[in-house]
Amino acid sequence: MVKITDVARRAGVSPSTVSYALSGKRPISDETRRRVEAAARDLGYRPHSAARALAGGKPNVLALASPLRPGVHVPVMMRLAASVVTTARAHDHDVLLLTQEEAEEGLSRAVHTASVDGLLLTDVELHDPRLPRLRSQDRPSVLIGVPAHAYGLTCVDLDFRAAGEACVDHLTELGHRTVALVGSPPEVYLRRTAYAHHLMHGFTTAATRHGLASSVHPGDPATAPGLAERLLHEHPALTAVVVHNEPLLAPLIAAFEHLGLRVPADLSVTAVCPDDLATTPGVPVTSVSLPADELGAHAVDLLIRKLHGTPVPETTLLAPRLTERASTARRTA
Repeated sequence: MVKITDVARRAGVSPSTVSYALSGKRPISDETRRRVEAAARDLGYRPHSAARALAGGKPNVLALASPLRPGVHVPVMMRLAASVVTTARAHDHDVLLLTQEEAEEGLSRAVHTASVDGLLLTDVELHDPRLPRLRSQDRPSVLIGVPAHAYGLTCVDLDFRAAGEACVDHLTELGHRTVALVGSPPEVYLRRTAYAHHLMHGFTTAATRHGLASSVHPGDPATAPGLAERLLHEHPALTAVVVHNEPLLAPLIAAFEHLGLRVPADLSVTAVCPDDLATTPGVPVTSVSLPADELGAHAVDLLIRKLHGTPVPETTLLAPRLTERASTARRTA
């Protein structure tokens, strides 16, 4: 049976490009689309999940274990899930979404009961209790997140450490000497969720390298006014804040402005969040983009390659992209 990788090889493109060209899910140049369509015709490729399932005896189902734990920002998680579903459909796979807390045994039971081809996991912890089961099971898996020890696993994520460093580097170039990280909710740090700790490490490493005064504060949107007051009380010289907490971004800016601080004249603000959230507050926020769509698509592509027996890298980190907007300015005093 002709595979999508065969079409990709014939057309000289990636399997994901073949999927997008044939499904119309993403813009593809006319020349590339014609080349892909010609390769599919020549090889007799017919993307039809039901036919493939009957012919190969495979369920053509991927499981996405995305537990809705306290502190998880559901809109971003659902955007990631939507990208996984869309990309999986382009590869003729359906997606089983697992949103309950599934530890090692529960995850194994869910996967084997559902009879899935492969598994994707989000909200990865530094020492995630699900990892031993992943290393021992016979189904391929991809983590959207990077644990402390990634050996024997396949991981993809934004390079959160580099993202934290990029925010601090940008603020340092503008002359800021006292900075604070307003990070994820406390329960995220208590779980030792990988992305939160990687970004915190990048932030503190860059601040130390530049000789800045810095501090880290878990954040809760419900307490934005009190948090803003506490930050200014504990750090009177504070002139810049990095926010890694999507729901807290707009309330925190509003709280600082209520206290009489103008953004960016008195306080520069950067964030790590999706681009559309960075442009939502009254002052567009300088930010490192959180590429949920790209992460979901990349994770599925890696999993499909593993299902086809194609070697994949152990860890793939997407480089951070910082976009300067109106919320940061050069320190004037």
